Amino acid sequence: MLFFPLIPVRYFGIPMEILPRVRSSSEIYGLMKSGALSGIPISGCLGDQSAALGSSRVTAFFRLLFRCVHGLLTTVAYKLGRDQPACYALEGSVAIAGAVVRWLHDNLGIIESSEELEKLAASVGTSYGCYFVPAFSGLYAPYWEPSARGIICGLTQFTNKSHLAFAALEAVCFQTREILDAMNQDSGIPLTQLQVDGGMTSNRLLMQLQADILCIPVVKPSMPETTALGAAMAAGAAEGVSVWSLNPEDLSEVTSEKFEPQINPEESEFRYARWKRAVQKSMNWETTEPVCETSIFSSVPMGFYIMGSMVMLICAKYIAGEFNVFFLNLQNVPGLW
Repeated sequence: MLFFPLIPVRYFGIPMEILPRVRSSSEIYGLMKSGALSGIPISGCLGDQSAALGSSRVTAFFRLLFRCVHGLLTTVAYKLGRDQPACYALEGSVAIAGAVVRWLHDNLGIIESSEELEKLAASVGTSYGCYFVPAFSGLYAPYWEPSARGIICGLTQFTNKSHLAFAALEAVCFQTREILDAMNQDSGIPLTQLQVDGGMTSNRLLMQLQADILCIPVVKPSMPETTALGAAMAAGAAEGVSVWSLNPEDLSEVTSEKFEPQINPEESEFRYARWKRAVQKSMNWETTEPVCETSIFSSVPMGFYIMGSMVMLICAKYIAGEFNVFFLNLQNVPGLW
């Protein structure tokens, strides 16, 4: 591993001394030089997901889990102090999750706000067999399929915008389950509950759907923006600042709301299996292969129908011809008329 830092010097000719040093997530990097915060230390540096990371959590619908690396993305979770060990994580990203709300608003115009989406979905309480795969730019983890495109399937004449709104919320939950299933398989330690945060946690129906589809409780903190809190805690716990302690015994209990599963596991598995079928239908839409010209006979039912019609037509003409000949022969029989 030691040769990697030498690549910029040997290949690109970049001197090592001008490259930034790798620092921990919680230490003093420098001081503010001007303005109202002049002299205040800059002591925390954490990304969105890492800042709010717990035993397992979902924020902005990127997923992180400690310990295991298999098939998804590896990342550094955090290093809380220059002398502390680094913690690593497994990450699975989804291209379109919360953005599906904006798509329904901007592109289809069926909702005016995210609150209206929840009301629409709650008014029916089911997707009525409709499944929405928002693979607008392909599928990310765990499929990594760039050829996939978004589809809405299972439509009937009774499907309306409320069912589509419900299917959109379910799509967020199904994608979360796919990531969580992969992580559970990698770690061998199934989660007993899922901690969530972020703007979409204000949608109570979504939180309940997530618990139903995962078949485990979903825990929502009273303060949803734990990303900002985590970054502030890392900065306050830095050596030389020390206004915050990250020791578990020093942390106060966070009030939260728990959503318990309300449907039986069999129903959850049935809906999840149909979602997986819809995902398979969304794949291989964008390909570089030329479209093959097909004839009407390439469809077996249509081919049988056309061939059967032709045979019946030929037989009808043959029978009609034979009848005419027989009738003419009868006219020539003496004494028959």
